[in-house]
Amino acid sequence: MQSSHRRLATNVLVIGTGGAGLRASIELAERGVDVLAVGKRRRHDAHTSLAAGGINAALATMDPQDSWQQHAADTITESYLLADPEVVQVVTQNAARGIEDLARWGMPFAREADGRISQRFFGAHTYRRTAFAGDYTGLEIQRTLVRRASELHVPVLDTVYVTRLLTAGGRVFGAYGFDVTDGTRVTIHADAVILAAGGHTRIWRRTSSRRDENTGDSWRLAVDAGASLRDAELVQFHPSGILEPDDAAGTLVSEAARGEGGVLRNALGERFMERYDPERLELSTRDRVALANFTEIAEGRGTAKGGVYLDVSHLPREQVLERLPRVYRMMLDLQMLDITTTPMEVAPTAHYSMGGVRVAAADHATDVEGLYVIGEAASGLHGANRLGGNSLIELLVYGRLTGAAAADFAVGSDAPRRDRDAVAEAAHEVDLALGLGTAVGSEPAAQENARRLQRAVRDVMTEHAGVVRSAEGLTEGLRRLGEVEERARAVVAHPDIAGYDDLAHVFDLKGSLLAARATLDSALARRETRGCHNRSDFPETDPALQANLVWSPGTGVTTEEIPPVPAEIASLVRHDDSVVGKLVE
Repeated sequence: MQSSHRRLATNVLVIGTGGAGLRASIELAERGVDVLAVGKRRRHDAHTSLAAGGINAALATMDPQDSWQQHAADTITESYLLADPEVVQVVTQNAARGIEDLARWGMPFAREADGRISQRFFGAHTYRRTAFAGDYTGLEIQRTLVRRASELHVPVLDTVYVTRLLTAGGRVFGAYGFDVTDGTRVTIHADAVILAAGGHTRIWRRTSSRRDENTGDSWRLAVDAGASLRDAELVQFHPSGILEPDDAAGTLVSEAARGEGGVLRNALGERFMERYDPERLELSTRDRVALANFTEIAEGRGTAKGGVYLDVSHLPREQVLERLPRVYRMMLDLQMLDITTTPMEVAPTAHYSMGGVRVAAADHATDVEGLYVIGEAASGLHGANRLGGNSLIELLVYGRLTGAAAADFAVGSDAPRRDRDAVAEAAHEVDLALGLGTAVGSEPAAQENARRLQRAVRDVMTEHAGVVRSAEGLTEGLRRLGEVEERARAVVAHPDIAGYDDLAHVFDLKGSLLAARATLDSALARRETRGCHNRSDFPETDPALQANLVWSPGTGVTTEEIPPVPAEIASLVRHDDSVVGKLVE
């Protein structure tokens, strides 16, 4: 079944070709360091392209009093004090440089009449600091980075699925995988590896991620190599994901719909946000609106399909077509629903992994020598609630800084020791997934299907680790997850003439199982309610748990102290919840 084997070598291997991976690759190429970027999706269709709202930097083009310090203070406040202040400072101090780089490479930012980059409010920002390109900001960023990488002749391999990082003596020396289109095995030797392959939100039933992305790949690769995870339980649920069709359930209705005046109502016709945030109503923060939607549905006031109504039909049709064109077109395409006349049914949807691989603040290095992790795969910036617009700037900042650090490491260190046994073990893992070998001590009586078990994982996480959690539910979730893990031992892929997607699903399942266990374990350990993490049995915030939770398979969950907030940032932390002139996150 194995058709061929490609063997490649480079100074730095970048895994993931979204915004973070491409920005790191660009930095490496500009420094003259040999780089190879690989991604399981085609680079033009990376998850970054789905981001709509905008990208943050204290440019002060609209509000001259804005500063990186205030940006940092807003980020820490919204994180419910769980963000790493050092990571926050790195991002906010370097954010303007990220915007400048994009503009220099041709990014079509919206601009004022005098040429200044336009900036608008997003929820919980003190000033206007979110730059944008219509409601296609992520797509335009991805296009800009793809174009710049092409100008620099960065080699990019699409449709390569990395199944294992190769390590020897605690240092990474490359990666192993296969081509999703034809099954060709791929071994890549590298002096350093940058992992930028996304988060884990696909393990919930309703999610803004597509079927083959954000399945926990990065987490599994890093943990199997010897790294640990931080704040796995902190997952941002977006308030408004659509309910149907099934294959698009969870797809986002942009928060611009609420920002333009959209109203949330339950099945009784009540504008229920008056009960949860009477001042801000629909313009409250993401975690609070998601909890409100969840509560209405859970207490029986939701629709027959398990949602609530988001209504913009009272707005002038011209306003909807001009300000919400993407939402208007999407709902017509997916449901033949005209939002200018008919409310949308929505429910909370898993949207963003705020935890991730544990990394150093300065350069995002891990505990594995030569391995760096960036983007949504990493942790540290967002804490228990992500400030809207921060995810895209994080990609630009750490893409550049980590690219530079990896370049220095690769050029300045001795070549890593290569271990043939590590390569053989990685190859054997793929063989087992294809049914070409037998796991030691395992003789499964019947084969299981990876897609079916992925659905089982999503059912477990949706029912036991959603917007609201409890010890009873999380414990039951762990029990059920154990059953799925046992069944997963009998999974076998069946590639066909259409390609090796089925083999990719097997490894997606492996990542999902690890990510689900880390999330359930960590959620059980965080016995408090804070930001996105709501415990029905511990409804209050516990000051003693103002700390990060670190998880690894060997040690379980441990607590890590958060560094103090620098005085120049702490003095600017404020709690002004006014929404005048502001969009939500």
